[in-house]
Amino acid sequence: MPPLDPAILARRAEIVAALRAIVPGEGVIADEIGMKPFECDALSAYREMPLVVVLPDTVAQVSRILRYCQDNGVKVVPRGAGTSLSGGSMPVGDAILLGMAKFNRILEVDFPNRCARVQPGVTNLGITNAVQHEGFYYAPDPSSQIACSIGGNVAENSGGVHCLKYGLTTNNLLGLEMVLMTGEVVRLGGKHLDAEGYDLMGVMTGSEGLLGVVTEVTVRLLRKPATARAVLLGFPSEAGAADCVAAVIGAGIIPGGMEMMDKDAVHCAEAYVGAGYPLDVEALLIVELDGPPVEVDHLIERVEAIARDKGASTVRVSNDEQERMLFWAGRKAAFPAVGQITPDYMCLDGSVPRRRLTEVLSRMRDLSKQHRLRVVNVFHAGDGNLHPLILFDANDADELQRAEAFGADILRLCVEVGGVLTGEHGVGIEKRDLMGVQFTQVDLDQQMRLKCAFDPDHLLNPGKVFPQLRRCAELGRLVVHHGQVPFPDIPRF
Repeated sequence: MPPLDPAILARRAEIVAALRAIVPGEGVIADEIGMKPFECDALSAYREMPLVVVLPDTVAQVSRILRYCQDNGVKVVPRGAGTSLSGGSMPVGDAILLGMAKFNRILEVDFPNRCARVQPGVTNLGITNAVQHEGFYYAPDPSSQIACSIGGNVAENSGGVHCLKYGLTTNNLLGLEMVLMTGEVVRLGGKHLDAEGYDLMGVMTGSEGLLGVVTEVTVRLLRKPATARAVLLGFPSEAGAADCVAAVIGAGIIPGGMEMMDKDAVHCAEAYVGAGYPLDVEALLIVELDGPPVEVDHLIERVEAIARDKGASTVRVSNDEQERMLFWAGRKAAFPAVGQITPDYMCLDGSVPRRRLTEVLSRMRDLSKQHRLRVVNVFHAGDGNLHPLILFDANDADELQRAEAFGADILRLCVEVGGVLTGEHGVGIEKRDLMGVQFTQVDLDQQMRLKCAFDPDHLLNPGKVFPQLRRCAELGRLVVHHGQVPFPDIPRF
């Protein structure tokens, strides 16, 4: 992380007083015990106490805080529910931690236009709970949906088990309100289908808190499908399950969700939830088909035939809504369930082409032996978004180092086979030093130029995403050779 600024640390009392003038009452937390819950996010292997925590509850307060920080050179780390698995909201010792948890209201539900305006602290599942009585829901559903906030979903472009058919966060956003580092409040998009001009909303989605602070989100609402049924498919090998995934998509079938769990994950989830999973399989697929009943029945028959052709030893179809939800309950609880068999685990996130799944899973097992650490696989098989869980003991420094090295090797493997470093968790600090594996220096410089356009002083979420900080002036430098600038005929301003 960047070295702490002693000048800012020396001004801490002054900064705390200024924040208390903006956010009165209990909105500023400055004592060590009070700040302790904010010292890390869900990547809990890394911890640091913030300079101070501030919890605004109005857009005007957020605007004043950011303007004060801009004018006084104070860094800011935005934070939602703190469920980031990449360290995206990890505090920095000389930065204000800007918590958005008090922005927790649903401002408007517009059923005729099939959208809702919500504050960023509303939980992902809270949106569906607010609209399901009218037969609507919000499609992206990360495993942490009961806790993660919609603002954090925007920051990381979160997905979930149903993103294969219905898209990630970016595919379900219509509008944003955000506050820039200067304190200016801007709106992007709205209730209409497409925003005009440059796709700034696309730029903001997945920007990991480096460009601005989201204060309002307009999301797309979908009608609940007439029918949804889940098929449970057990395979005697991971290769058979991976081949089935490719065959189903190759047949032109796009399930609502398509998840894969290895043997260890199946056993953990079954002990945790009692979902009725078969325990004699090496890999389990959950394939959900939705739509009109006739279409769903037809697709289930096709999926069953493909699965049997690929060697499925277990084929079960949910008979009612309760059984369908039970199938998914095990998958949704897989991450906490794995906590039963290990003191700690590191949850990674990388994406690979579906056709390379078998190879990647096999090579991951080889890496497991090399690093002498177990790995449990639970992932979004339909779009190749892997979530390997590396099991280790954080109290053993050697195991933590081996877990980090193992994780880095998995992510390098993802890029090697034509995939990417992250599908939905973001880069944060976890993958920051691997950015050069996927991107050239030219790519990284171009990304930094975008950062400079929004935050030229690098005050927002410092130390995240970029492996090497570059001053904005460096990126705009001009090489003069023998007294001649390149392309002298071009006007310069």
